[in-house]
Parts: sequence; C-alpha cells; structure tokens
Amino acid sequence: MKNRSGIGVGVAATLAFGAALAALAPQVRGQAAAAKPEDSPNALARRWFEDAKFGLFVHWGVYSLLGKGEWVMNNDKIPIAEYRKLPPQFNPVKFDADEWVKLAKSAGMRYITVTTKHHDGFCMYDSKLTDYDVVDATPYGKDPIKALAAACRKHRIKLFFYYSLLDWHHPDYYPWGMTGHDTGREKKGDWAKYVAYYQGQVRELCTNYGEIGGVWFDGWWDLPKAAWDLEGTYRIIHELQPGALVGNNHHVAPFPGEDFQMFEQDLPGENSAGFNKADAAAALPLETCLTMNDSWGYNSKDDHFKSPEQVVHALVGAAGRGANLLLNVGPRPDGAIGPEFAERLLTVGRWLEGSGKTIYGSRRGPIPPKPWGVSTVRGALGGEAPEVFLHILKPDVNEVTLPEVLATSVAFPLGKSTPLKTTAAEGGVKLTIPADARAPYDTILSVTAPMPDQR
Repeated sequence: MKNRSGIGVGVAATLAFGAALAALAPQVRGQAAAAKPEDSPNALARRWFEDAKFGLFVHWGVYSLLGKGEWVMNNDKIPIAEYRKLPPQFNPVKFDADEWVKLAKSAGMRYITVTTKHHDGFCMYDSKLTDYDVVDATPYGKDPIKALAAACRKHRIKLFFYYSLLDWHHPDYYPWGMTGHDTGREKKGDWAKYVAYYQGQVRELCTNYGEIGGVWFDGWWDLPKAAWDLEGTYRIIHELQPGALVGNNHHVAPFPGEDFQMFEQDLPGENSAGFNKADAAAALPLETCLTMNDSWGYNSKDDHFKSPEQVVHALVGAAGRGANLLLNVGPRPDGAIGPEFAERLLTVGRWLEGSGKTIYGSRRGPIPPKPWGVSTVRGALGGEAPEVFLHILKPDVNEVTLPEVLATSVAFPLGKSTPLKTTAAEGGVKLTIPADARAPYDTILSVTAPMPDQR
C-alpha cells in the first residue's frame, strides 16, 4: 500500500517514527549509522566502544596476597621494605587466561580492562624499565598480560590496559601527592625522570602485546597540578595504536586527546559517590566502572555482593544514559576468579541472550531516565528500522506514558506479538503493562513505527 507521494506506507511510517525520535531527542540522530570507509581508526573504535556496552574490569596484583583490597599498602601504612616481601610469595598457579576470557565472553562482555600497574607501582607485565614486575620479582616468572592478550585475540575480545599514573614505589614520584606518605621513601626525586619512566612503560604496553583496545589511566587526581605531559602520553598511544582509545579516571572534564569518559561507581550524572562532579561530555563515549562487591582488588572479608538483578539494573541504567558498564572482579592470589563473581557473570550472560538486542548497539533513548527506568534506542535514522526499548525496572509500575510525538507508535512486550493497550493521557499516550508481560529483572517494551493500514 502507498500513500499519495508514492512512498510505501510502512516506509513512510518508519520515516515519520525516526523523525519523531529526532525531534524528541536530537542526540539520537545518526547514532547507529553504518561506518563510512573514510572514518579514521579512532572514529571506528569509538563507535565500536559505544556498541559494545559491557566489559570486564580486572584488579589483580601482589596486594591480593593480603586479601584487603588494592589500597592496602596505603591504608595499612606498609613501607616499601615490607611490601617488597610480597612479590617473592606471588605464584598464581591457577591463573588461566583462556578461562578468564571465556568467562567474560559467556557473560556477554565485549572487552576486558586489566590492571598492568596499580598505585603500589608493581607491574603485572614484563617491563624492561624495572625489575619490580611479575616476571623478574616473583616465582611465577611469566607474563600474564601476554597470555591474556593471546586469549583475547583467540576469542575476539578487545583488551584494554589499566595503568596507574600514581606510584607509591618509584623514588622519582616526587613531590608526593595526597597518598602514599608512609612508604619510607626519601623526600626527594626527579619528576622529569618519573614522567619518562611512565611514558616508557606506556610505550611498552602499546608495542609488545599486539593490537589493544585502549589505555585506562588512573591516579592523576593524586597530584593534579603536576606536569604529567598527558598530551605527549596520549600522542604516544595514538601514534603506536591508531585504533586504541584513551580514557582517564580523573573525575574532571575530559582533556584533549581523550576518547571516552568514565564515571567511577556511578551512573553518568548521578554522582552518588561524591567525586564524579564532571558533566557527561556530549561528544565522547561514556563508561561506568562498578565493583561487584565493595572492593576492586581481592578482599577476603568483603561478601557484600550485588545480586544479579542489581547488576542487570546497572547495565541497563548505564545503557539508558548512553554509557557502557565495566564490571569488576578481583581474582584471588592464585589467579582464580572466585565463584561469587563467576556465578553472577554467567547469570547476566544468560539474561543478555534474550535481551541483548536492547543493549548492544543501542544508544540512550529518546525518553530520559525516569523513576520507572530508562529507554534505549537502536537504528535511529541509521541503517535499520528505528526501535525504542522501554526498560521497566520497578516491579510495581503498571503504566508508562509515551510523549505525544510517539502517540501513534506501537508497543509490544519484548518477544511477544500482541500490542499493549493504549489510552490517551495528558502529554501523550499511556501504555498499560499486563501481568503476563512481566519479566524478571527488567520488563522490556519495544516501541516501533505505527503499523500500516491493511485495509
């Protein structure tokens, strides 16, 4: 059937629906457009990152031996001389890079971000710039990052490197910042030498492990007025790895050269943690990093694990705000990821098998976050028919209202063919959610273009 202009009714309805989305939320315009041949590697990588939506964060180091989290050196005021007794005890014989990556893949994750050097200064890779690393200073004597890089290539998972700019061990990290005052270091050092050291290690990470997804910096906040030469550092990464993305967990507005913006323990714009004060950058991909319990590194006494439902809500809440979720695990000293983490990851993976189309490749939807939940959208004026998904996260919500510009659209419970009943409401149209449309964790409604008149 065609309208008077000769356009098929279904096509016309789809175009009108896409225009309504654009009018309602201009930020969705062209978000899911296909990549163009002239796009740069960096632009393609950013688009891939926005599509990926879910990653695994891994905090692992010699601090795991103490079972008190990655900040134990600072929190327990352990001097360097004492802390250096840990590497000779570190022998993670149960570390299996292939199993780590397969677990991430089963969870529906598309990338892994792993700590290569944390604030304690110990390197979890084979650095030629220091012997304070896992190959030279431990009985394990192997490079787990090299094994992880190979496993990621095998299973087509992208690998990102976490790197701490802050260093409680290096003698040239001086002047000191806000932390690490009880290490026993002398109050002297050559800052320029430290910058050369850390930039040399960044160069190693970008050279010795094949193609990487990006570099995830942390620790700038310890000494924000220092001459970090971030511009030079970012240039090194982009020259050596044109498709790598740079992010920096500094909690302020993004700096030039950064490719995505992260929010720690927070959804963008919420700042419940108290230090994510920067607004979300309109031009950059976003990421929320989140612990599964209350700790980043292995903490033997921390059993405050989020439920699978809470994890799903975090993933959906991030997607509804245009962000990825980077969900953390803290492996044990022997290199194994504990069952408390694995069970939750696999449960979320099973949920994504049925609901992943509403997350992967999506962008934040045209309806901003509401008390009932969020919206995501796919195909908004791009290569596929636009489809809005309403994620109803509150089990006691029986009705939601679409804005007036979407009043002619059709809504279905995800995976079902019977449209929801609608009634006129102030400012739009009300959708009624029947009991049999309810789903565990997240009741998802698919909102599409109006059905063509079949008369």
